[in-house]
Order: sequence, then C-alpha cells, then structure tokens
Amino acid sequence: MIDISKIDILNQKFSTSFFGYNKTEVDLFLQELANSMGQLAEENEDLQKQVETLSKTLEEYKGREVLLQNTLMTTQKMVDDIKANANQEAKNIVEEARIQAEKILRQAHERVERIQEDIRELERQRQHFEVKLKALIESHLKLLESNAVNSESSEGEGVEGLKAKGEG
Repeated sequence: MIDISKIDILNQKFSTSFFGYNKTEVDLFLQELANSMGQLAEENEDLQKQVETLSKTLEEYKGREVLLQNTLMTTQKMVDDIKANANQEAKNIVEEARIQAEKILRQAHERVERIQEDIRELERQRQHFEVKLKALIESHLKLLESNAVNSESSEGEGVEGLKAKGEG
C-alpha cells in the first residue's frame, strides 16, 4: 500500500486523450478525494492522540490499582495482626485469670483446712479441759465427802465423848 497524502493527490496529473476522461470531473473527484484523505488523516491523528492520552490514563489507573491492592493487602495484614494480637492478649488474660482463680481457690482451701485444724485443736482442748474439770470436781467431791465423813466422825466422837463425860 502506498502512502498518498492530500498534496500527492492534488499534484497528480493525468494525461488526456481525445476520448479520455473529462478533465473537470477528474479534477473535482481528485479534490474531493484529497479533502476526504486530509480529513481522514486529521481524524487519524486525533484518534492516535486520544489513544495515547487514554493509554496514559489507563497506565495511571493501573498504577493506582496496584497501589490500592498493596494498600488493601497491607491493611488486611494489619487487621489480621491486630486480630491475632487481640486473640493472644485475650488468651493471656484468660490464662492469668485462671491462674489467679486457682491461687485464690488454693488459698481458700488452705484457710479452710487451717480453720478445721484450729477447730479440731479447740475440740481437743475442750475435751482435755472437760476431763481435767471432771477430775477436779470428782476430787473436790471426794474431798468434801471425806471432810463430811471426818466431820461426822468427829461429831460422833464429840457426842459420844460428851455422853461419856456426862455419864462419868
């Protein structure tokens, strides 16, 4: 295909013959052809400029798309990291609470055990005291009974002695 410009068409000369083409019609046709080709060349140039502009715009959008995808991936990673950290922190808090609860429960059990041991010790002391008190009461009763017997015998001797003195 030969590149023919508007000027090439306008400068094109045809030979004429006796029965040749009508020169005016050929000239008019060539003029119209040159105008059409000129218009097509201008449109083609405009379209190429539009294609170039649109290509640049497309590249800008592709760059923005890549940037947005990277930002989205970074944001998603940050969200995932935050979730993972929050989950780990929650696990740590729960574990710490569990350990603290076990410690409190163990201390409570130890305190209950000490109180029960104190109760058992107080019970032993009470029983020991009761045994001693009972022994003391029994010994005092025996002493009182012994004093009562001695008193009666002294009184009996005294009454008999008086009777004997009175008789004598």
